[in-house]
Amino acid sequence: MMYNWGWYRVSIKVSVIVPTHNRPHFLGRTIDSLLAQTYRDTEIVVVDDNAPDSPARADTQALMKNYEQYDNVIYVRNEKPLGGGLARNEGIRAATGDYVTFLDDDDIYLPEKVETQLAFMLEKDLDMSFTDVFIHSAEGKLVEYRRHSYVNDCSNQELFRQHIIHSLCPTSTYMIKRSFILGTDGFRGVPMGQDFMLMWDMLEHGAKTAYFPVSYIIQYIHNEGRISLGQNKVNGEKALYELKKTKLNLLTAKERRYVRFRHYAVLTVAYKRSGKPFDAMRYGIKTAFASPADVVREFNRLFTNRKMAKQSINNGK
Repeated sequence: MMYNWGWYRVSIKVSVIVPTHNRPHFLGRTIDSLLAQTYRDTEIVVVDDNAPDSPARADTQALMKNYEQYDNVIYVRNEKPLGGGLARNEGIRAATGDYVTFLDDDDIYLPEKVETQLAFMLEKDLDMSFTDVFIHSAEGKLVEYRRHSYVNDCSNQELFRQHIIHSLCPTSTYMIKRSFILGTDGFRGVPMGQDFMLMWDMLEHGAKTAYFPVSYIIQYIHNEGRISLGQNKVNGEKALYELKKTKLNLLTAKERRYVRFRHYAVLTVAYKRSGKPFDAMRYGIKTAFASPADVVREFNRLFTNRKMAKQSINNGK
């Protein structure tokens, strides 16, 4: 994209950071979706976070040979596994784009993702933006259209409030000025909640941020190689809740009850997936008592979002 800046025009490059670990069988689909972007000045930075002597590293290297002819594909090999957050930081440093976005190695961008979000960023003169996301099953069936329709005010404080209440995630929805994120510590080296903490840190650094209410992303849900399940999810959710508690003073009493309700609900599911039915039952009871009205509202929200997602797809949006 050529952008008019005063009396001259500059080309704007967008780098997509793709950390990969133990998923060479999904990675090709992800890269192909980025090569199919309608925005031509898109750089793809694949960060191989597999152990150098592992079969996954060998398989990933073999796959990446298929993309050697593409000048816009950069392949970074970590000397040792760093984890998703720190691997993304390596990708940001290796990137040459003016803006960065992020995509997990088992998800895809729809063709217009980079072009439309960049146009939104330039129009609003933003440091950061986030969008909605389609959630699909491993078989490709639509499960949910995750929307941030509650965001009506993009002031820094209001976005902080909504992030505490709802979580303005996931990472794949973010586009950030590379110069801005390089002025921060980037992603934290934590096993869970990297996307939540990045948004938290961006807002604390005063990033001019806005919500773009569209989705050109498909995130797939499966159990294969995901750390966001079971005991990892339990530990991560508890750590995030402790972080949220440091700013609960920004919320009303009703909103604090909702945050507690969501915390218990996440733990209920996480304990169930951990094979701990008694803990799941205990937190399920806590969820119901924390806010019975929110239990009903959440079920209605999920139903409405799924219905709207189907309508959006049928309308070709």
